[in-house]
Amino acid sequence: MYSPTRRNRNIGTENQGYSQNNKLTISSPYGNLKPFYERLTHYQKEIRLINNHEFIFVIEETREHSMHSCSLNDIQKIIEQIPSKDYGDLKFIILRQPKRKEEILSPVWGRLIYSFEFENEYFPAVILDAIDTDKKLLWPKKQTIEDQKEFERLKADGHIFTTLKRNFIAEFKPEFTRNTQLYRTLLHEFGHYAHYLEVIKSPGNDPEEEENYDEKEKRIDLYFCIPKSEKENFAHTYADALKAKLIDENKIPFEPA
Repeated sequence: MYSPTRRNRNIGTENQGYSQNNKLTISSPYGNLKPFYERLTHYQKEIRLINNHEFIFVIEETREHSMHSCSLNDIQKIIEQIPSKDYGDLKFIILRQPKRKEEILSPVWGRLIYSFEFENEYFPAVILDAIDTDKKLLWPKKQTIEDQKEFERLKADGHIFTTLKRNFIAEFKPEFTRNTQLYRTLLHEFGHYAHYLEVIKSPGNDPEEEENYDEKEKRIDLYFCIPKSEKENFAHTYADALKAKLIDENKIPFEPA
């Protein structure tokens, strides 16, 4: 017997409206306009002077089975090797504990925030997320070219993947997550900021030009109009070149400090 329900492939899917009112989203407390990555709780902070530049390290308390892969001393050793001209106004280094929903919906090793609010101050920040060692690192078999490149980078960091039906899977081992965040992610985020500084700097470094705020705003707008792929390529190139230099100079890898 003919049954129209058997021919309608939209039944029970979002195309028919199913489950559109209960999407998993990152919640925002009522009246709190801060983005989720600025809402820090139970943290400690420490000020460190690196190459005569003041950085504020903010370490958020981790939950059970989560850990910060890199110590403050580890991070300082790497930042000491980054050209100080690329520090700009970057001030905050945040070791953050993401919420469980954030790990599902917005999983990252780290991120650069161009204006981060912390204790009523606004400065650029590099954030490194804590790792939940109870979770697994999943990577799809169906990969774009960029996915393939990142997959090779992860394997070069030491992550050991096994093959499932649709995915590759690896455990979050502390030594390998440290390799990824310390020797790649940290340099990558500084690469994004170096790109930003390069685009917004005054032509010819004319001090008087720096005071022309309208022109500077135009250059800032220009940076944020650059395609994401171009920004990623710049940051990867920056990180790869600096990492190769540090390896050649026997400055990395080093034992956890």
